[in-house]
Amino acid sequence: MIAFGTGGWRAIIGEDFTKENIQILALAMCMKIKAEKKEALGVAVGYDRRFLSKEAVIWLCEIFGREGIRVYFINRSSPTPLLMYYVMRHGLPYGLMVTASHNPAIYNGIKVCTQGGRDADEKQTAEIEAYIEKAEKAYHPDEKSRGHMPSKEYLDYVKDGLVREVNSQNEYIDSILSHIDVETIKGRDLRVALDPMFGVSLTPLSMILAILRCTTETINSKHDTLFGGKMPAPTQDTLKTLQNYVVDRFCDIGIATDGDADRIGLVDDLGNYLSANDILVLLYYYLLKYKHIRGDAVRNIATTHRLDRVAEKFGCRVHEVPVGFKYISAKMQETDAIIGGESSGGLTVRGHIHGKDGIYAAALLIEMIAVTGKKLSQINRELKKEFGRFYTLEYDYRFTPALKDAILSRVMDKKELAPVEEEIDRVSYLDGCKIYFSAGGWVSIRFSGTEPLLRIFCEMEDKGRAEAICRSWKEFLLGEEY
Repeated sequence: MIAFGTGGWRAIIGEDFTKENIQILALAMCMKIKAEKKEALGVAVGYDRRFLSKEAVIWLCEIFGREGIRVYFINRSSPTPLLMYYVMRHGLPYGLMVTASHNPAIYNGIKVCTQGGRDADEKQTAEIEAYIEKAEKAYHPDEKSRGHMPSKEYLDYVKDGLVREVNSQNEYIDSILSHIDVETIKGRDLRVALDPMFGVSLTPLSMILAILRCTTETINSKHDTLFGGKMPAPTQDTLKTLQNYVVDRFCDIGIATDGDADRIGLVDDLGNYLSANDILVLLYYYLLKYKHIRGDAVRNIATTHRLDRVAEKFGCRVHEVPVGFKYISAKMQETDAIIGGESSGGLTVRGHIHGKDGIYAAALLIEMIAVTGKKLSQINRELKKEFGRFYTLEYDYRFTPALKDAILSRVMDKKELAPVEEEIDRVSYLDGCKIYFSAGGWVSIRFSGTEPLLRIFCEMEDKGRAEAICRSWKEFLLGEEY
């Protein structure tokens, strides 16, 4: 009932995301912290704007308080990267963020970050899941028991000092500004359209933009737990209003962040949507050419290979890892890479937190416009001319458990491949199945770690070929009628 995917534990509210399960997870974390003899250091907790998020934090605090572990509670809805920064800055062993990131509104969940402000890796999550089994037994000591509830109320733990309500927004914002060329941006008088997607980036991004002397136009800023009836994910389908707004208000850039602000979406000055792949290439190129920072890049298996061409030009290389930002941050630390990112909109830069941060990425993109003195559309156009135009397609399909088992058997066990015209260079089973073509391009087939979806990615320099390859794999795995 409590299982960790690529982005923590996520579940449907009222089905598996319940007070009981939330407190069982908290009890498991207490057991783990005590086993590691880190209870004296405490733990940080935060929440976003989703339904039941603040209440869930209070339920977490009551268990930590009951177990005698101090909690630093960021007492206002905040971005996930802000919590990660707090954990890193204050040397805490763990942080728990109540969020389901970009999932639909019916979901909520909990992300666990570890010392240094990084996503919990597979080893850590496996250990947490093992402690969850022990916590379930402790929470339900016998069949008649309705569970161990805290002996005190939340406010009692606040009075006792076991729960400390903190506001780390200023130090987080100051940290971002310390990495940005503030004075150059001030001199450009940029106009920015901001779409928080009803999430938590509004306050910190608005404050940063005000300090940078940018004129800010904001949409979708109110607190809406249904996210305006859309997925709180900055994709081409969800940013139509922002695209129109940028054009109508003559903005230099349009910025959107997902529900917990760890991912970013972008609209250029002409109203064109720029994908996460475009953003990653833009920023890597900017760091290398204009900031003169040398270093490798890290991407997951479903992210553009155009990044590889940028790295090659500057004598660097790109490291490929499975999907999940924990793999990106780990490989960045191992290789001292300067940037790491994924096609779903998350990225980070060396010297900041080890997790993805849409707010930091937004500030760096604004700096890029100011420092280069070029329009965003112009920079993107120049990069496509120099490094080629790649078409990256993604198709998602829902499945039954039986269908998932059948697909895994065919692809992962029997190593069956869909018939395509391209000559195959090699096949990787690092995360799902990825086929690299001899003439360039690739296709990836994997199951999502956060939603019940089969995902088919394909990148080619010819859009028609990419569509044909995706269609071949869909028919091969699901049938023509699907």
